[in-house]
Amino acid sequence: MIVEIGHFALILALFVAVTQATVPMIGAYRDNRGWMAVAGPTASVQLVLLVISFFALMYAYVTSDFSVKNVAANSNSLKPLIYKISGVWGNHEGSMLLWVLILALFGAIVAGFGHNLPPGLKARTLAVQALISVGFLLFIILTSNPFERLVPAPLDGQGLNPLLQDPGLALHPPILYAGYVGFSIAFSFAVAALIEGKVDAAWARWVRPWTLLAWLFLTAGIALGSWWAYYELGWGGWWYWDPVENASFMPWLVGTALLHSAVVVEKRDALKSWTILLAILTFSLSLIGTFLVRSGVLTSVHAFATDPERGVFILLLLVIVIGGSLALYAWRAPQLQSSGLFQPLSREGGLVLNNLLLTTSAATVFLGTLYPLFLEAFGGGKVSVGPPFFNATFIPLMVPLVLALGIGPMLPWKRADLAGVLTRLKFAFAAALILTLITAYLTWGKSVFGAMGIGISVWLGVSVLLEFGERIAFGRISILDSIKRAAGLPRAAWGMTLAHFGLAITVAGVTGAGLWQVEGIQIMRPGDKVNISGYEFTFKGAETIRGPNYAAERGNFTIREDGQFVADLSGERRRYLVSGDETTEAGIYTTFMYDLYAVLGEPNGRGGWTTRLYYKPLVPWLWLGSIIMVLGGIVSLTDRRLRIGAPSRRSSRAAMVPAE
Repeated sequence: MIVEIGHFALILALFVAVTQATVPMIGAYRDNRGWMAVAGPTASVQLVLLVISFFALMYAYVTSDFSVKNVAANSNSLKPLIYKISGVWGNHEGSMLLWVLILALFGAIVAGFGHNLPPGLKARTLAVQALISVGFLLFIILTSNPFERLVPAPLDGQGLNPLLQDPGLALHPPILYAGYVGFSIAFSFAVAALIEGKVDAAWARWVRPWTLLAWLFLTAGIALGSWWAYYELGWGGWWYWDPVENASFMPWLVGTALLHSAVVVEKRDALKSWTILLAILTFSLSLIGTFLVRSGVLTSVHAFATDPERGVFILLLLVIVIGGSLALYAWRAPQLQSSGLFQPLSREGGLVLNNLLLTTSAATVFLGTLYPLFLEAFGGGKVSVGPPFFNATFIPLMVPLVLALGIGPMLPWKRADLAGVLTRLKFAFAAALILTLITAYLTWGKSVFGAMGIGISVWLGVSVLLEFGERIAFGRISILDSIKRAAGLPRAAWGMTLAHFGLAITVAGVTGAGLWQVEGIQIMRPGDKVNISGYEFTFKGAETIRGPNYAAERGNFTIREDGQFVADLSGERRRYLVSGDETTEAGIYTTFMYDLYAVLGEPNGRGGWTTRLYYKPLVPWLWLGSIIMVLGGIVSLTDRRLRIGAPSRRSSRAAMVPAE
């Protein structure tokens, strides 16, 4: 009965979404306040219905109701409770239900916190948001019903993919979806603004917090996914330019550009048309990621579905949403002329360069990801585009971007003196040069790019600190007065400093993890010792253990450095009882500067085991830098100027005419 209630609530949510998509839009066109007011209540009702539907499916999972096809295919009675709950979104149907739930949640938040939004803009924004919901609700109901029954019901289920039976499943997908879906609000605001023909500083103020919220969720989601792959897949990789990895990275790149571009609209009344386009492209790339994961056009550990019917439906949805919004943009964009003038050497110019490099990088990733699919679709055969292509094209674009990030915040608005700015950054240049030379000396004979990467990281980190020091007049006034200035800074300034500094740390982590890793693959018997970068790994043997729904061989290692004990590590080979699938659980010892990583492989039948042992320098800095970037986003979001309830748009005569 509860399952049927969930199914009925899902269908009812579709009708509510249709009402939300049509009545407020017509009301805004007719300037009918009553019809426009329908947007808020319908957004809330849609959310309530989808919450009911989602928890009905969760109930089926928790109670192991194998009469539900989705539960039978993705769960079993032996699965621990945490994986029964998180398994709700560990499959195609359930994850899509979570997707539309988050979509409705964002719409309801706009309805609840957008009291200061002009009624017409609010109504149109929520109507566009509902149109997206209509498309995905139709997709779920027609092609991906999570409540379909099985008659007769099996005695037990097939179980969840073993790779997904990890605590990471409880965090990574919901957070990542919040990032994907969060950009829908910026998209809806952009389409609503195009319909109105009005983009101004107030509009940018309303869009920025939503963009920032989606950005920090997507940043956290990507970082969590990378960390999950790092310890779960057993080869120690944190990024492999997998097509689905790229699908999350592309909207992050363009969303970062959007975040910076909106600042120019707010501060200088410039880049209006470009900012609208970025808002459309960011969410469009999120939809393309959905298509890649769920259409069956690629094979990936991240992919959910292989049903061509679903792929055609999503493709049609993509054409309608992306094509329709771009057509509207082509029609209305000429009206969005900017009035703010600036010189190329200025804060605005720096942000334009930032946008160009980020969007070009996204285009490069887009080309490398989709070119093989296009080529195969048109009969050109199968080709593989892997890390060599992306490393050779993406990194050269990122280097000038990181270098420019050290300079950009120092530039004033309208016009700047580059020579003067570089003079103020001479200490950053000196620190970067010294650390580059020291790193080159310490790593002599290895990749020269490692020393350059550390130098670039130091340049950005020191530049960020120097810019912050100038804000608080550090060294020019007393320390107490500098602290008072720091306390009085807008939280957005603190957030920018943290985010840029976190990026500097991440760059160092990428450098160390990518270029200086030491790996050893060998057969080891109990008592054997292997030296990896000065660390002695002793294999203590393997033992058989039993988990709640798996059996495993656990390999035990002791690590010493110069005879001194460092750590004990245990790596596992798990075999799941229901499916018979095997997974690898790495043993990891983490310090601030490096990871020691041990993996137990196959037995050789003669008392030995294949083992993979790694020394991974600066890998922890990847996660530390990501955490600092997310923290920067959170701090910025708490700035009173960036709260979701943005100040009211000025009711001046000028604000009531289309932007020119």
